Amino acid sequence: MKAIQISEHGGPETLKYQELPDLNPGEGEALLEIQAVGVNYTDVYNRAGATPGLPLPRIIGVEGAGVVRRVGPGVSQVKEGDVVAYSSVMGSYAEQAVVPAAKLVKMPDGLDVKAGAAAMLQGMTAHYLCHSTYPVQRGDRTLVHAGAGGVGLLLIQMIKRLGGYVFSTVSTEAKAQLAKDAGADQVIMYTQQDFAEEIKSATNGEGVRVVYDAVGKTTFDQSISCLGRRGYMVLYGNASGPVPDFAPGKLGNGSLYLTRPGLGDYTVTRQELEQRSGDVLGWVKSGDLKLRIEHVFPLSEAAEAHRQLEGRATTGKVLLIP
Repeated sequence: MKAIQISEHGGPETLKYQELPDLNPGEGEALLEIQAVGVNYTDVYNRAGATPGLPLPRIIGVEGAGVVRRVGPGVSQVKEGDVVAYSSVMGSYAEQAVVPAAKLVKMPDGLDVKAGAAAMLQGMTAHYLCHSTYPVQRGDRTLVHAGAGGVGLLLIQMIKRLGGYVFSTVSTEAKAQLAKDAGADQVIMYTQQDFAEEIKSATNGEGVRVVYDAVGKTTFDQSISCLGRRGYMVLYGNASGPVPDFAPGKLGNGSLYLTRPGLGDYTVTRQELEQRSGDVLGWVKSGDLKLRIEHVFPLSEAAEAHRQLEGRATTGKVLLIP
């Protein structure tokens, strides 16, 4: 099979398109023919070496969709021929993947593999952020950073479904329009405006109930200052770099909350995985949740996909096609 493998950590140039041995499923596993791969910022972290403990060489990528070609002993969740999607299992940048069957979700009739690869990780991330980490209530003011990104566009839509008010930050006019189209109530160009000052002004100094921040280093301190009393700082990524050491005493001004959530802790059980993925894929199928798949690359061009993602030249979801 063809796959993208890294033998060392570093920049996009470390992503090598190679011929590797075909795979076989073991106990509780299924062999997938991967037909679409979701590209996520966690792939950048894994490639660059920001995730400790990952042995090399290895195939990166944690999200994919395709067809089950063979199942190992003890598999009851899927069968040969099923069209499925998954996330949170390493090794998706390839023509084949062996995945624990308990991690696979069958695609609803009428949705293709591109939708599965585009919706699973980012859709379930948006879902747990606004339904579980801080469950948005009707009338809550929220701030969504990177509103034109893959998670951002989905998170804005979900918050609006829940009745929240959305401030969103973006870097360009084109991205501002995308965030507005997704339902953002007020979009702030952080390249031209101080987003903390804009929010304080718009809320008469009261601030927002929650900040959803995947940017990290460059937005963290100002995000904290945007929060109202007993507000929630939800740091779910660090695209601009890790946040420096932080003194917890700073949360005392307003009795604030700080959390660093991850999808794995919000899909611990099969029931929770099916509930979150079922909501997301169901909303995509009904049209209540709009996916934006704007950047599609051949698997062999994974390095270019990473360059564009890191260069903030992408909006919505980025896919690789084996």
